[in-house]
Amino acid sequence: MGFIKEFKEFAVRGNMIDMAIGIIIGGAFGKIVSSIVTDVIMPPIGLLLGNVDFSRLMVVLKPEVAATATTSAVPAVAIRYGLFINTIIDFVIIALAIFVMIKQINRFKKKEEAKPAAPSEEVMLLRDIRDSIKKKK
Repeated sequence: MGFIKEFKEFAVRGNMIDMAIGIIIGGAFGKIVSSIVTDVIMPPIGLLLGNVDFSRLMVVLKPEVAATATTSAVPAVAIRYGLFINTIIDFVIIALAIFVMIKQINRFKKKEEAKPAAPSEEVMLLRDIRDSIKKKK
């Protein structure tokens, strides 16, 4: 029973939930960036490079063998370096976006740290008492 209780406390902890939300949003963000790279960025780059479709760039190590009456089809064996290039561009864009986001978060944190906290009501009351005593002297 102790293990289950301990695991429940761990799983429900605020940081764990924040991390889970971050992973879900990060996964969705990754899909968006992949779509931007594949569908928006790479077509113009391919056009500029002479109608190159990066997703089709590959080195065929063993060509596809078509099916015959007596044998089944054998797929090609290829190194798909064009897809690898797309993945590298995905990574660079995601890394850049995360860098910019963290930089902004740190900037906001520094602004919060720079602002002095407003004094509490007790401090304000004590200051008023001190000031009134000084006036009486």
